[in-house]
Amino acid sequence: MEEVVAKPSSRWLLSSLLGMVLMIGCEQQPVTLPAEQKRAFANVLYNQQLYRQAVAEYEDYLKNYPLDAREQANISYQIATIYFERLRDYENALAYYLRIKYLYPDSPLNREVSKNIVACLERLQRSADAQQVMQQEAALVDAQKPRSRPGDVVARVGSRTITLGDLNYELQRLPDYLREQIRSSRRAKVDFLKQYILQELLYDSAKRQGLDQDPEVVEGAFQAKKALMVQKLLQQEIESRANLDRYSNKDVELYYQAHKAKYAEKDSQGKVVRIPPFTEVAQQVAQDFIREKQQEAYQALVDRLMKAEKVVIYEERIPE
Repeated sequence: MEEVVAKPSSRWLLSSLLGMVLMIGCEQQPVTLPAEQKRAFANVLYNQQLYRQAVAEYEDYLKNYPLDAREQANISYQIATIYFERLRDYENALAYYLRIKYLYPDSPLNREVSKNIVACLERLQRSADAQQVMQQEAALVDAQKPRSRPGDVVARVGSRTITLGDLNYELQRLPDYLREQIRSSRRAKVDFLKQYILQELLYDSAKRQGLDQDPEVVEGAFQAKKALMVQKLLQQEIESRANLDRYSNKDVELYYQAHKAKYAEKDSQGKVVRIPPFTEVAQQVAQDFIREKQQEAYQALVDRLMKAEKVVIYEERIPE
């Protein structure tokens, strides 16, 4: 019996060909920006304080562009500095500083890199490793290249440059009201810059005198770190439990109904003359509602920790 082979229909062939054409059309080559434009964009992100996004662009620039050893070292240093100074991610900073030290040993950045490796290790509480690096570097000449950070240079301190991006970063760390006051005039920004430089000079002088190892300084740093950790924990715990996003307007209105007397208007004798409607005091009610939820969250955290650690307090043993 003759074998019958099924032939594809012309409609099926046409459909397949169209599908292939569409697939080929969609496979466009990625657009490659000129190297200078790519780096300039990364600099813009840095100056806008979008530090993680800037790191991503610098890393892409480092990976996908044909750079000479000097430029590779400079970009690696820029990434390391963002991790260290801006993101306080000391592990990634250390990785990039080590990259420069071992992949680009002839880079003039390496004296500065060695100092920053020590600083990273200290912040990672690896003091023994930091001491070892310091001993290894003790015999090196004190030749170093000024830091290369994006933004106009607004000050020089020896071989170090301070850029407009650095100044804006320090301003951003201030309380809102103070930051706006300083940003309102050039004179105020110059005065702030001088104070910042003075603080850095005093810090460097104190460190050269070994005050970073002073017992009072070490204890103070420990206490400050402990306080910051506690503050961060409370912020995370309370904000996760007491946030207006978790509640509806109905929840806030129910709180108002239960506490109407709190918002009553009274005359000079303390007699209630008017109870304003919810719409009139909604903002104040919402603030009071969240404040109560925060207190409840704090107390719940305290009770949980006390119970978990089996805390017992013998009040009668404490003298008057």
